[in-house]
Amino acid sequence: MKKTLLLLALCIGMVSVNAQTKEELQKQKSEKQAIADAAQAEANALQAKIDALPGWRKGAFGTIGGSLSNFSNWYAQDAPNNSSGNIGFTLNAFANLIEDNFFWRNSLTTNLNWVKLDNKDNGTDDDDSFNPTTDVFSISSLYGRNITKTLAVSGLAEYRTTLLNNFNDPGYLDVGVGATWTPIENLIVVIHPLNYNFVFADNDAIFDSSLGAKIVADYTRQIGAVNFKTNLSAFQSYKSSDLSNWTWTNSFSYTLWKMIGVGFDFGLRNNKQEALNYAITTLGNTGETFDSVDNDLQTYYTVGLSYKF
Repeated sequence: MKKTLLLLALCIGMVSVNAQTKEELQKQKSEKQAIADAAQAEANALQAKIDALPGWRKGAFGTIGGSLSNFSNWYAQDAPNNSSGNIGFTLNAFANLIEDNFFWRNSLTTNLNWVKLDNKDNGTDDDDSFNPTTDVFSISSLYGRNITKTLAVSGLAEYRTTLLNNFNDPGYLDVGVGATWTPIENLIVVIHPLNYNFVFADNDAIFDSSLGAKIVADYTRQIGAVNFKTNLSAFQSYKSSDLSNWTWTNSFSYTLWKMIGVGFDFGLRNNKQEALNYAITTLGNTGETFDSVDNDLQTYYTVGLSYKF
């Protein structure tokens, strides 16, 4: 009986020691975590001061997506024997010079995608090459002289085209002057009432250059492991609303491990000149006009792995 009581007391004592040790360890962990949080807060404050110093700010992030597939005797589909693949990538890069009295902001956005389909039962299909599907390229340069902390007189040059097919046909070059407003950090709003939209294209009967107003809104930011960029670029022609256009692009990436993560990009565009050119030259609807053409909203998206440079 004494041995049993002694063994029971020993077990209770061991449990009490273990519990006490666990509580002590948790307390020590909390103390260390508080010290680490305070140190991280100080480091973040120092980084904010460094970021606010005059000089260059540079960065880039992008998305890479791709897939390969092969089917043999898969009778549920129209082409039971085929192999296919697609690959695409996006890149968002910037190089900004921020000084006390002026700024010079430069950005590059591109989205390129290719797809390949080989129907093994069709000897006449194109089975040797990847064909481009998404083709977006835009580069801009904005210079401004500060009037106040949030307002500046500015000049903008922006060029947009495709790279894989029909390079510079059409191509758009906006050159204008006006004002740039920066109400909060990382948000840039450009309003240029004096802007000329140069349009380069083989079909001069559809595409036309004109004078108008340029509006650009750009927000680019990194929050922890998240990078995102949204950009709206719009041109309102003074000559005709048929010559107006706008493009809205968005890019998101989340870093999972080191510099690798997942990304998502999507874009919207409205351009009546492109809609009419497609209807006449591609669809063969030669009787279409600006008044009759269906100006459907243009869209694209890309999902895949992302890489932060």
